[in-house]
Amino acid sequence: MAIFIQCVIAYLLGSIPSGVWIGKLFYQKDIREYGSGNTGATNTFRILGVKAGIVALILDVLKGTAATLLPIYLNTNIHPVFIGVFAILGHIYSAYIHFKGGKAVATSAGVALALHPIFLLIFVGVFLIILFLSSTVSLASISAVFLAAIGSLFIDDPLFSVVVWLLALIILYLHRENIKRLRKGTESKVPFGLRRSKKQE
Repeated sequence: MAIFIQCVIAYLLGSIPSGVWIGKLFYQKDIREYGSGNTGATNTFRILGVKAGIVALILDVLKGTAATLLPIYLNTNIHPVFIGVFAILGHIYSAYIHFKGGKAVATSAGVALALHPIFLLIFVGVFLIILFLSSTVSLASISAVFLAAIGSLFIDDPLFSVVVWLLALIILYLHRENIKRLRKGTESKVPFGLRRSKKQE
């Protein structure tokens, strides 16, 4: 299969707006009209609940994994992370919802799962620890992504490391509004962890 076709498939996979489709099909809600307005798993958790949030999270991870595995299964002479990047771009700029999307943390994790699963597990652990300590998804996401970027320097995969650093910068940019709220102390908190909110926001 031509590399171009793989890139298109990866982009279309990444474009699947899991939270939006779950909300419309099963809850008759468009999550973009509630909460943060984001299409990702965090807003799905917030608006539709734990079950829908978990399903959206799993789907967002798996679409990154599936896209990255394409060149491996097809024995294409290209680094799989290159194809995985197109799934991430699809998540951020979804072809199915007017080229808008989420913040790509889960789909980026899916790319890492396909290539370096132990590396991913370590930083999922970091994410969960920071989330428990702060009760703030955005802070946990930003912190884990940048620690992962530093950790990627110790993996013998230079291209993967370059992509992780680029993704860290992109994710930082996509979280710019969250960062403003973190600095003001007004960022939403989840209803668990040491600094949990009294009620779901």
